[in-house]
Amino acid sequence: MGYRIKVIHPDEAPEAFPDPANTGTALGQPEGLVAIGGDLSPQRLVYAYEHGIFPWYNDDQPILWWSPDPRAIIRVNDFHMSRSLARELKNNDWSYTVNQSFSAVINGCASNRGEYGTWITPEMAAAYTKLHKQGYAHSIESWLDGQLAGGIYGICLGNVFFGESMFSSVTSGSKVAISALMRLWNHS
Repeated sequence: MGYRIKVIHPDEAPEAFPDPANTGTALGQPEGLVAIGGDLSPQRLVYAYEHGIFPWYNDDQPILWWSPDPRAIIRVNDFHMSRSLARELKNNDWSYTVNQSFSAVINGCASNRGEYGTWITPEMAAAYTKLHKQGYAHSIESWLDGQLAGGIYGICLGNVFFGESMFSSVTSGSKVAISALMRLWNHS
């Protein structure tokens, strides 16, 4: 019996996702596609993240929902700052803020267009901005000499931060933001 991808209609309940643990591999691929469709309502997004599912798609595609196995995880206690980054922080006028420039960070991330464009569509940016206003989505901004140099944004649920995307407008900008996230998380 072949694998069938769940099609979610926008009017279905947020919990309409299949159990990622029971879906096998989607289309014979290991990436973990579990569903197509639905919407990006805050309720659906929070439910998805609580169950290890996240949206990722391009402008010319329907909403695609993923739950890869294994999932990349950075444990705070396992984070190691390189000597070169430690020197960079010591020798330059770096600072960081939290949730001060969420829109600028998400726009910076969206401008990181690869070969296939960006997955941060206007619809996706609007959905994460709603989550930010509701206290679920957060940004860490890095600043060099008073200018936004990079950042990371993601979803925080309980004691887990789901990093969605990051950007740098100068060398090391995103690394500084991640190191700030790790320091903040380690002290919370």
